[in-house]
Parts: sequence; structure tokens; C-alpha cells
Amino acid sequence: MSGPIPVTILTGFLGAGKTTLLNALLKQPEMANTAVLINEFGEIGLDHLLVERLDGDTVLLNAGCLCCTIRGDLLTALDGVWDRMLAGQAVARVVVETTGLADPAPILHTLMADPRLARRFVLDGVVTLVDAATGMATLDSQPEALRQAAVADRIVLTKTDLVPPAQVAALQDRLAALNPIAPILPAIAGDVPASRLLDAGPYDTSAKTPAVATWIGAAAPHGHHHHHHHDRNRHDPKIQALCLEFDQPLPWTGLAGWLEMLAMTRGAAVLRMKGLLDLEGEDRPVVIHGVQHLFHPPIRLAAWPEGEPRRSRLVFILRELDPEVVRSGLDAFLLAARDDSALSAG
Repeated sequence: MSGPIPVTILTGFLGAGKTTLLNALLKQPEMANTAVLINEFGEIGLDHLLVERLDGDTVLLNAGCLCCTIRGDLLTALDGVWDRMLAGQAVARVVVETTGLADPAPILHTLMADPRLARRFVLDGVVTLVDAATGMATLDSQPEALRQAAVADRIVLTKTDLVPPAQVAALQDRLAALNPIAPILPAIAGDVPASRLLDAGPYDTSAKTPAVATWIGAAAPHGHHHHHHHDRNRHDPKIQALCLEFDQPLPWTGLAGWLEMLAMTRGAAVLRMKGLLDLEGEDRPVVIHGVQHLFHPPIRLAAWPEGEPRRSRLVFILRELDPEVVRSGLDAFLLAARDDSALSAG
């Protein structure tokens, strides 16, 4: 077995079409040997896929996929998947489907914070479904739906065939302002290629270097605007995106010190953070990502993606935190680290 097993979180508000998407995905060859963890069998219509009930909480689906009910916490369910693997069941990846009312952050924390779990499983990405027909109203009235969209690595826009194009476009604009990290993929009746949703993390499962554009989204500004955030985000004033670019290699000590301070003092306000870093003294790109007060240990990629400039890019999705505070704080830490290194060199 090579490396930890990638885990995809599938979330979205009630009625957004998670079951339809899951049914369509499980028929695709890329999803072979997937373990699907869902909250209750009663909530999900997978009956036509069921092949064999293995025990009270687990069924075997076609394509060798397992489907388990989460009756306790996620930790217990993932332990169960691991035990089945040790007993010879092939598991290539895990999909966790949350309830429509869930804030995904606790699930992300479980995956990132438990050391035993981190050796066995790795967060591949959060896929959030948004209903094109009701999405705008849901985002207006439901804080959980806003958080689900804000932390996503991929946003799937469902039922786009049922509403006028102008309404779809307005919702896409709002989602892009709320979360510039996530590509927005339209899906009619769950029809979206699994390859567009999987491998959303920088985890090099196939030894290929992931394209920065697909991992960090369309967030990085073009030209020479090295700091910007989305002022057009008037719909969702409490949640703002901040995108930073740096042409010069960054000192890791300054960046790490600042991230630690940010996590300790304002962690709850950082819904999501992703970065691709060009660090001083480091030939290879380094990626970091975080959810609120938890930051995943940095990962070195094999090489810089072909055609991508060597440049640091950081993207933050912030809730009730002025982007200027984040930007100026980082600048101060970087300046201090460079001054220190100049002093020690002198």
C-alpha cells in the first residue's frame, strides 16, 4: 500500500443533489474500490447499486465500493474502513457524505488533527454542491451553506438546466467572489466526470505534479497586482477572499511564525487557506493548507509545474476578519525575518 488513502468530503445543503451525484460517480471507473461513508442509509437512494449487505452497517456496492453508515463519529467509521482493508478489502479512496445541515469544518479537523488518522488517511478535497434553483436564497438565509461553499476545493452547480442562464451566471459570480479557490463545475443529473472532483489536493498520488491552477483555483491575480481581495463580495460581507502573490522567494521562518500567530489569535476567522510557496533555499515548491486554527504540515512537491512561474501564491477565505489585517501582518513578519537574516549574515 503506497501512502495514506485520499478522502473526499462531499457536502452541500439539503436537496442540492448529493445522492444523485454520488450515484452517478460510483458508476465511473475512477471510483472503483471507493469506501463511501454516509450518515444514514435512509437518507440516500443507493438501492439500485446495492449488491450485498456485509453486516448491519456496511454494504458492498458494484465496482467493489463499500458503503458504510456513520453511526458514531467519523473516527470510528474510518477505523472500520481500515480494519476491512487489513482483512483484504481493497480501498483506493474514501468519500464522506455529510448531512445537508453540517458545517464541514469539524470533519476537516478530525482528518487533520488526529495523528493516527493522519498516517492512514489524507484530505484530498472538499466538494460542495450548490442548487442553481435555490442557491442564492439558501446562501442568503443559511450560514452553514455559506461555510460549505467557502471551504470548498470544488463547487458543483446542480440543476442548471432548470433555471434561466442569467440566474446561473449571477450565482456563479457570487460563488467565485466567495471562494476563488474552487473551480465551479455545472452538473445536470449528477453528470460530472469523477476526474474533475478527485485529486483536488497536492498529494501527488500519481507522482505527477498537480497543475497549480487546478489545485489553488483561479485565485491568483494576473499582472502586477500582488495583493488583492474581492471587493465585489457585497453579498457576503462577513466572508471575504484574499489572494496574495510574491515574486521573491519567502523566508520560511517569517511565514511560519506568522501562520502560527494567525492560527492562535484569529484561527476561527480563517475558514480556509491554501498556498503554493517558493521558499528561500528550497528548489522545489512547497504547499500548505489550513482550516481555521489547524494547518497541515508543509508538503514538498516533486517539481515546479511545467510552464508555471516560480512564485508564491497564498489564498485565504476569511470570515469577519479584515483582509488588510492579514496582509499587513504577513508583511511585518516577512520584513522582520529578512532583517534578522541580514543581521546574522552581517
